[in-house]
Amino acid sequence: TYFLVWTTTPWTLLSNVALAVHPDLEYILVEQKGAKYILAKPLQMLLEGSYKVLETFKGRELEGKEYEPLYSYVKPDRKAWYVVLGDFVTETEGTGVVHIAPAFGPEDFEVAKKYKLPVIQLVDDTGHVKDEAESFKGLYIKEADEKIIENLRSRGLLYKAGTVVHPYPHCWRCDTPLLYYAIDTWYIKMSVLREELLENNEKINWYPSYFKKGRFGKFIEEA
Repeated sequence: TYFLVWTTTPWTLLSNVALAVHPDLEYILVEQKGAKYILAKPLQMLLEGSYKVLETFKGRELEGKEYEPLYSYVKPDRKAWYVVLGDFVTETEGTGVVHIAPAFGPEDFEVAKKYKLPVIQLVDDTGHVKDEAESFKGLYIKEADEKIIENLRSRGLLYKAGTVVHPYPHCWRCDTPLLYYAIDTWYIKMSVLREELLENNEKINWYPSYFKKGRFGKFIEEA
């Protein structure tokens, strides 16, 4: 039995930790050519050929159900690879089962915090696959896409592949595709230094002079 999961970014599958379903959406278990698939009932038109519906149930009944991951290059530091609930899952695209990779999406990251999921990060800050993902190491993510699709096909884990047109963020300066990318971040509490900043600002000879009480002065007053 398989969860039928849809993604436009195959490279993120390397860092998958969970699958999300909508708690109130109806899901079906179908049988087709000797295999069983779980997907949202309103999206069953995705299935190719004849099939038999075996069961119908709400998404919330799938919560906690475990699955075998497509890739397990990294051993998670906490429980992973099970079904979680998310209101962001829709019945208008895909299969109604959303692949969750917290390192590469804001909604994924929020649901990961809720369920205390691990964050698996298998892409470096240049957009290349890290060495841990041995079969794809060193590949730029878009190069990895085709390799991953072929890998899944060869293992009998690909139901269908195709091309869809959809919005994707690009840099407004160079028109390069952007990555949602979770990183460890430090925040400095500047408010505790506000008075010292203002005091030192008085000792600076500003050119033009109005910056002292103007743009820069106001900036540090509101730190």
